[in-house]
Amino acid sequence: MGRVTQRLKVERRDGRTLRRIESVAVEEPLEIRVAALPDGGVPAGSSPLRPPSTTVTTTMRLPRDDFDLALGHLVAEGLVADGDAVATMMHCTDTGPDGSPTFNVVEVTLAAGVSLQRRVTERTEIATSACGVCGSATVDDLLAALPTSPGDDGARVDLSAIHAGMAAMRERQRVFEATGGVHAAALLGPAGELLVVREDIGRHNAVDKVIGWAAREGRLPLRGHALLVSSRAGFEIAQKAAVAGVPVLACVSAATTLAVEVADRAGLTLLGFVREPRATVYTHTHRIPESEPGL
Repeated sequence: MGRVTQRLKVERRDGRTLRRIESVAVEEPLEIRVAALPDGGVPAGSSPLRPPSTTVTTTMRLPRDDFDLALGHLVAEGLVADGDAVATMMHCTDTGPDGSPTFNVVEVTLAAGVSLQRRVTERTEIATSACGVCGSATVDDLLAALPTSPGDDGARVDLSAIHAGMAAMRERQRVFEATGGVHAAALLGPAGELLVVREDIGRHNAVDKVIGWAAREGRLPLRGHALLVSSRAGFEIAQKAAVAGVPVLACVSAATTLAVEVADRAGLTLLGFVREPRATVYTHTHRIPESEPGL
């Protein structure tokens, strides 16, 4: 499977020792840089084809769908509005210790006349579980900055469609099937069709990859769609869903209090423990029609 898995010699212990070869998911850093022409043109000594760039973040990821990850991160973090804000994306020619290319740097060049919507240093990566920020203040800031609110989205999604989408997503988790070591995110269209599946070491990166795909396809905001994630529903997942304008977020595992607060106040329908035939609907339950008794 190329760079996404690596075959390693291991020993399995279960009262005896079994030496075997197993596939392990590859984890490598990705540095995301953003370049834009400053007002007044290109500074002296700079190439007009390669304007100066700023490093936005470095994240550990599964080396696949890097352009979706880069664009999705910029959108989900409120740095750009959509795919139209970007002119080009390219891998920089960085090399590893052996001199071979690593493809671990993506440089994003903004479209003419576009600049980042906020300074990169204005806040840290709040999409983590250990950043030490105040929860309520963070939610207030998020809601104030939402480009569109899912609250007025009249979408209704049958639970059966969500279960079918989860099953279809699982069937397309090729790296998970080989390694058991990655998360996935997927997008259901308004008719319940599975549009895209992305895998990554981190659940937040998998979601960024889906949002990046949607941005490239010109689908933002994601009205009428449902975002599926093979993990718990934490603050960062709810944040990204709200920014993308998706009205329904369904996760395989539990929700956290801050995720529930974000979903409730943003008008997002949040589901957890989505395991056929049931699910827990935490917020805005009107979007999930009730099943007939006995079904």
